[in-house]
Amino acid sequence: MNERVAIAPVRKTVRVKAPIDHAFEVFTSGLTRWWPHDHGVGKKPIQKVLMEPRLGGRWLEISEDGTETSVATIIVWEPPHRVVLVWQINAQWKPDVAMKSEVDVRFIAHGAGATEVELLHHKFETMGVEGGTSMRNDVDRGWPGLMERFVREAELQRG
Repeated sequence: MNERVAIAPVRKTVRVKAPIDHAFEVFTSGLTRWWPHDHGVGKKPIQKVLMEPRLGGRWLEISEDGTETSVATIIVWEPPHRVVLVWQINAQWKPDVAMKSEVDVRFIAHGAGATEVELLHHKFETMGVEGGTSMRNDVDRGWPGLMERFVREAELQRG
């Protein structure tokens, strides 16, 4: 029997005191402003981290020597409401195009000056039970601090 074991998704929600367009822009096009440059999977030292803001665009790390490392690929691009990425990182935190967990980020306006951002990182079972469980546990610990950094940056430079 070839059953697939489901691994619980990671869900994180934050509220940003910023308009929805601005929150989406900071999360996507402004990634290098809030993603810590010591949280990388490619060649170090990292100069910048960016998302190519379009369907099929990549989440890239660019090292100081110009080496590009692809972290994820955008499979849904619905500005300013949603972006979904196929996260192509294995449980050892190395780039791996065979890995296919997903990061689904939704932006919900709450009036003109606030946005709720819901992040769902899921489909860990595509990595196998051991690798998927390891990745799930790592990102469950990691996303809260990363989302706090995003909120600080979005509120610092409000649109």
